[in-house]
Amino acid sequence: MALLALVPLAYVASYVVIIGPVDLWQLVARPRIAELLRNTVTLAVACMAATAVLGVALAVLVERTDLPGRRLWHGLLVAPLAVPAFVNGYAWVSLDRSINGFGGAFLVVTLSYYPLVYLPVVAMLRRLDPALEESAWSLGHSRTRTFRTVVLPQLRPALLGGALLVGLHLLAEFGALSLLRFPTFTTAIYDQYGSTFNGAAATAMAGVLVLLCLVLLLAELRLRGDRRYARVGRGAARSAVPLALGTWRWPLVATVGAVVVLAIGVPAFSLVRWLLVGTSTEFPLGELAQALVSTVVLALAGAVATTLAAIPVVWLAVRHRGWASTVIERSTYVANALPGIVVGLALVVASLRLVPVVYQTAGLLVAAYAILFLPRAVVTVRAGLEQAPVVLDDVAHGLGLGPLATARRVTLPLIAPSLGAGAALVFLAISTELTATLMLSPIGTSTLATEFWSASSELRYGAAAPYALLLVLVSIPATVLLMRTDSPATTAAVEERVPA
Repeated sequence: MALLALVPLAYVASYVVIIGPVDLWQLVARPRIAELLRNTVTLAVACMAATAVLGVALAVLVERTDLPGRRLWHGLLVAPLAVPAFVNGYAWVSLDRSINGFGGAFLVVTLSYYPLVYLPVVAMLRRLDPALEESAWSLGHSRTRTFRTVVLPQLRPALLGGALLVGLHLLAEFGALSLLRFPTFTTAIYDQYGSTFNGAAATAMAGVLVLLCLVLLLAELRLRGDRRYARVGRGAARSAVPLALGTWRWPLVATVGAVVVLAIGVPAFSLVRWLLVGTSTEFPLGELAQALVSTVVLALAGAVATTLAAIPVVWLAVRHRGWASTVIERSTYVANALPGIVVGLALVVASLRLVPVVYQTAGLLVAAYAILFLPRAVVTVRAGLEQAPVVLDDVAHGLGLGPLATARRVTLPLIAPSLGAGAALVFLAISTELTATLMLSPIGTSTLATEFWSASSELRYGAAAPYALLLVLVSIPATVLLMRTDSPATTAAVEERVPA
């Protein structure tokens, strides 16, 4: 899997060598590159910080306070995952053309991606043993200090993993930023390939994106550290006592409601509006049905393949820590920072030179999805395996179970919620993927994302609305699955069963 994920990097590196150091420096040392670097880094840092703060704050409100209607709010706060970022951008731009530039990009991207932090943090909050916090309180620590010194450090894998996904997605984001007219390396790469196809300038910018990805990976690795997060003992399968909000209850309800309205209310209003009043609105049932079936089939196949591929990578990284397993795990993230067009071109070149028979087949497209979205599955599955006590494996071995039987009867049930969440996240990403699908899909294949982009890029907002609505509807089951895979019941049940 590491070798497959590194195919795009090999493609970029080989063309960088062909360009040569002198020409490469002339391509990179330009004022335009400096502007793109500033835009990309500024937006990535700002959105990672905003989604981290917003995701943790909302997770704490829903899981650790007496916020009215917590279960309802949880569902609504996860719902933005069903609205792709470029559909969100389309919704805001089609309602108000003044929403663009850095401000518009920051707003849309933050509202689209904060669930990537919120969901894993919620899952970890539900699994934390409240006895640790109670011990801190008994030692005289305030709730604020207890959260900072006891709870927040245990949320580190979920928080850093979610923020890393946000950063990697931002490096490769094209649709939303193109609609919002905010230039970054990815939008510039698309422009270059569109005008020259495989131009040296585009490849040089892709190389800069790889370097930015490496910076993100090293920073996340440094901040994560090498501590373990699974309990040594069994603990107690109980929930923490909710904090009473008192006079802050209704202001906080209004704040959470405002986030929901901005994240899903505006896109919903925009879609309904264009369906009703758009002059180009039409409902070609045959084309809609064909695009819907293709999207669901490809997304399911890609989600299953990607999640299965993530298991051995995560197993090595968590159960057999070392420099080799760390390099393997980190290598799977690199392609996620590259635009889909670069990954698509890399697989076109590799397939034509090595295995021409797979060119323009569904198998090659699924491989592209695995390369692009493997980090979503790796981050999610790792968060679950980090909290699966290794002592349960030892108990199973002591009772005579072999490695495969232990994995099937102990470890996999423990991480089943994480596997489901990872598959759902990958499904959501694949159903909205655009450029790699355009380049690698078999002839005649169309998806909801490609049809939507074809209409919206021509400013036919009414014609794009039915495809956008179907994209949202297709994403709802995966979003519901994400809401149901963070319960602590599975862990408690397995812990009770294994010693027997």
